[in-house]
Amino acid sequence: IQPKEPPMEPSGGEQEPGAVRLLDLPWEDVLLPHVLNRVPLRQLLRLQRVSRAFRALVQLHLAGLRRFDAAQVGPQIPRAALARLLRDAEGLQELALAPCHEWLSDEDLVPVLARNPQLRSVALAGCGQLSRRALGALAEGCPRLQRLSLAHCDWVDGLALRGLADRCPALEELDLTACRQLKDEAIVYLAQRRGAGLRSLSLAVNANVGDAAVQELARNCPELQHLDLTGCLRVGSDGVRTLAEYCPALRSLRVRHCHHVAESSLSRLRKRGVDIDVEPPLHQALVLLQDMAGFAPFVNLQV
Repeated sequence: IQPKEPPMEPSGGEQEPGAVRLLDLPWEDVLLPHVLNRVPLRQLLRLQRVSRAFRALVQLHLAGLRRFDAAQVGPQIPRAALARLLRDAEGLQELALAPCHEWLSDEDLVPVLARNPQLRSVALAGCGQLSRRALGALAEGCPRLQRLSLAHCDWVDGLALRGLADRCPALEELDLTACRQLKDEAIVYLAQRRGAGLRSLSLAVNANVGDAAVQELARNCPELQHLDLTGCLRVGSDGVRTLAEYCPALRSLRVRHCHHVAESSLSRLRKRGVDIDVEPPLHQALVLLQDMAGFAPFVNLQV
């Protein structure tokens, strides 16, 4: 008697009776909203290599993206990959491209901005190959922009910021960390044009920003909640006092390495519960004493 051969497993192109293949499920009602929305972008890039049908499915999903963060693809993303991912996207509301900072140019970014006028949040931190042209396209083509990060973009100058202030009426959060070309005049213009809506602003690591800019921000930004002045060496106590007087909504203030800011100007903000990143001098002295003594049970750090 010949031994009975085991049944053959269905091949990739065959289907067991009654089985349902993934691609047989409704794309727009099931796969796009309930399956592909949960798949990381990095895996989607691999998935679209499986077959033409999967490639079409992934492209349809990418065309409907509302949020795109290049960091989900990986620490570095090639120019060609970014172009493929965003080729059909026309409804983006959030766009973050920091991992593309080494090569992202105006030619790469401007067409994406033109296709996505609904953008509300854009992060371009460290994208040093861009120019004023890209910022102009963003300001002109995305009137609903609320949040923008230009941290460490050395090309941002006063003229570029003026264009942004003139054309972005909904702007609420702006990160200008280490935009060292900006001076008091540019920040004053921003405050006068868009101060009423600003809630968060970073001017950190800019030695050109001083009290004139901070005082104008205080007088024109009643809703300001977060202000980062870390390393703004020209900012002093006069600017901080004006913040205390005119910014009732302020919740956090960063003034580390602002050596001309005295505790007397910060005390009023501390009493209001504003989070400040430098400790009062007495607290600093007591901590130093503890470090030197090793143990000081008689020191009350709540003084």
